[in-house]
Amino acid sequence: MNIVVTGGTGFIGQALCQTLSQEGHRVSVLTRNPQQANHSSGMNLHQVLWNGRDSGPWEQVLQGADAVINLAGTPIADTRWTDARKRLIIDSRVLSTRLLVRAMSRWSSKPTTFISASGIGYYGACDDRPLDEGAARGEGFLADLCLAWEAEALRAAEFGTRVVILRTGMVLDHDGGALPKMILPFHLFAGGPIMPGSQWVSWIHRADHIGLMQWALSLSKVSGPINAVAPEPVTMKTFCEVLGQVLHRPSWLPVPRSALNLLLGELGTLMTTGQRVIPAKAMAGGYTFQYPTLRPALQAILMAEKTHRRAVYAS
Repeated sequence: MNIVVTGGTGFIGQALCQTLSQEGHRVSVLTRNPQQANHSSGMNLHQVLWNGRDSGPWEQVLQGADAVINLAGTPIADTRWTDARKRLIIDSRVLSTRLLVRAMSRWSSKPTTFISASGIGYYGACDDRPLDEGAARGEGFLADLCLAWEAEALRAAEFGTRVVILRTGMVLDHDGGALPKMILPFHLFAGGPIMPGSQWVSWIHRADHIGLMQWALSLSKVSGPINAVAPEPVTMKTFCEVLGQVLHRPSWLPVPRSALNLLLGELGTLMTTGQRVIPAKAMAGGYTFQYPTLRPALQAILMAEKTHRRAVYAS
């Protein structure tokens, strides 16, 4: 297939592009920094400059593309949510998706499939209720962001393109995302759950997140929102207990909610509240998770980290 990817230099996008390229697909990465993508370049992968705001020559790569995968967006949890930061988070997702869909609509040969990222923040802060793709939208900044983000992506259906929305949970792997930051205190024997500890963590191994995108690409019947999470969410307390056991470290020093709120402000609520999200459509559609439960996922990630360190030392 001829596939166009935005956000191809990020934590998920890099691994996705490498996987697609290795499978023989021709991958065009729309990126603000082509040099950053060079490490994953190959016979079937090339970089095209765009800024996510303006039309330009980059639109040519959409002509004749079989699929577009939209992962663009500035990181959500890297720094405190000031008004300026919120605007950047919104614009980097909503405006770039609008720009992409408008560019797709101009070509006579339009992509067959459009896969666009979203988040489980769509459901807002919830209680213990399991949430499938039919659950109502919640309240708050992330819920409003996801609604606007998804609305722009769904406009592609108006010109006949199949649209898949990936509502993604916490993506786990050794070289990015939230997990390395969570592991560090455990290495220092200071690990523990973020309080209250009862909040749900809906997680997914990066290999399964990529697998879900491959699955959605291959099945024309798949459309609409897909919860990109593992089948077995856990509470924060359980997550940290399992992480500590895998690391052979105690999980005994809880992080007070008040400390997070003081340090991160509104962003702190992202870590002290959660959602119990179920990938109902993926399971009903026949997707087989490589890592449906947490312990084997964390064990595989930590083994990959050790292998990576050995390779770095050997070089």
